[in-house]
Amino acid sequence: MEQIKGIEILENVSLKNYNTYKIEAKTKYLIKIENIEALEELLKYLKNHKIKYLVLGNGSNVVLDDYFDGAIIKLTGLNKIRVNEEVVEAEAGAMMSSLAMMSVQNNLTGLEWAINIPGTIGGSIKGNAGAYNSAIMDNLVDVKVLTKDLNLEIISKKDIDYGYRYTNLKDVIILGATFKLSEGKKEESLKIMQDRIARREATQPLDMPSCGSVFRNPLNDHAGRLIEAAGLKGKTIGGAMVSEKHANFIVNIGNATSKDIKSLIKLVREEVKKQFDVELILEQEIMDWS
Repeated sequence: MEQIKGIEILENVSLKNYNTYKIEAKTKYLIKIENIEALEELLKYLKNHKIKYLVLGNGSNVVLDDYFDGAIIKLTGLNKIRVNEEVVEAEAGAMMSSLAMMSVQNNLTGLEWAINIPGTIGGSIKGNAGAYNSAIMDNLVDVKVLTKDLNLEIISKKDIDYGYRYTNLKDVIILGATFKLSEGKKEESLKIMQDRIARREATQPLDMPSCGSVFRNPLNDHAGRLIEAAGLKGKTIGGAMVSEKHANFIVNIGNATSKDIKSLIKLVREEVKKQFDVELILEQEIMDWS
């Protein structure tokens, strides 16, 4: 792999600082990509040598397993955002908060809600991230992807199957996207952002490692309300705890393992099902590398 230009290869790397739960997971290779051409060449190499790989965004919505005997790929260099009137083009490795702020700085409205999203654009599109009754698919025009066969394609929004915290973009690597926004006023948008930030600070355990909302909200209800009503606030398994500030968050109170978090997720689902006959659907993605 060393001969491939535009990549940085690290071996036997801790992923503790690459996931927001701060789980002490490890990977055989961590590879940082500078451009699409380098990614294409790398993927050809990995496939030819039968090396497993996973593209990881900000690690903000995943529960990592203990060890990955393959390559974790970070789209480090794909982080550019371009604004042309009401159209915004963004690469997959850029952060959602950067997308929101640059849009507002250019007097565009529609993405103020995203100032609170701790994920990358690629990961957010794949899971149709959202907040405050808005979602990333609302303003999406199209997505640039790399298929399993290493073909570059542009997929229009109308050809994507999506819903609440879901898209069918599972078997492609998202490289970037185009968004259509509306003309707005910077000052008004900044006020909305400040309100969203204040609300998040008041209601979420931002002082502790977590991966955001654990479960999707059931129809006409809230997962946090059900979990709290089940008496699970403060429930701990190992180093993982149901947040006492927001019951739909699991936080790392000290050296939580993947097993701790998965066990607590299982317990919460079982208790809510037992007490309220509601099947909570996981919003976070559990990585099983065994």
